[in-house]
Amino acid sequence: MSAVSGSIRVLLVDDQELFRRGVKMVLGADDDLELEECDDGDTALKLVADHPFDIVLLDVRMPGRSGVETCAAIKEIAPTTGIIMLTASDEESDLYESIRSGASGYLLKDGSTYDQVAEAVRLVASGQSLISPSMATKLLDEFVTMSKSPAPATNLTPRELGVLRHVARGMSNREIAEELFISENTVKNHIRNILEKLQMKSRMEAAMFAVRSKLVDDMP
Repeated sequence: MSAVSGSIRVLLVDDQELFRRGVKMVLGADDDLELEECDDGDTALKLVADHPFDIVLLDVRMPGRSGVETCAAIKEIAPTTGIIMLTASDEESDLYESIRSGASGYLLKDGSTYDQVAEAVRLVASGQSLISPSMATKLLDEFVTMSKSPAPATNLTPRELGVLRHVARGMSNREIAEELFISENTVKNHIRNILEKLQMKSRMEAAMFAVRSKLVDDMP
């Protein structure tokens, strides 16, 4: 969260003005959320470079720079910013590319209310990941496929592997901290090291790696 105000700073990036207006009406009414908006990826990158945002809500399909391209670029300049794709696209390729680019959430516009979007912002800001149920099913199918592949080599420490297992189970930073009797900051440091060693951009992508590596034996 923002160290100055204690609220969650959110940037909404979508080329549809009416949709932005609806999201702003709901999120802007919540005391713990501060919302800014823009309508294209290039402007989003300038805003992120100039101001710290906790969460960026991104449409996948936009004129010019796509949401996936914007997601990857944001993670390069602001790796701790949480990114939620908020889109009408239910294409598996968009889901997978978004995760690989660093997204921590994937919500379908048609299947999400404005209140659910607000809750998703809070969840991702707390260190969790969130996917619309219909898209989660497709991701689980990918997990099954990946789990049948040979496990890749890793140079993670035993503690990092333990943290990664909990990440793959969908646990938040706070839950992992309580489970392992360490601080939330320590969990964040471990996750940062995990992503750096695996050369990945999001905890969701790391979770997919954990499944492929058969690190979580109670998952598909």
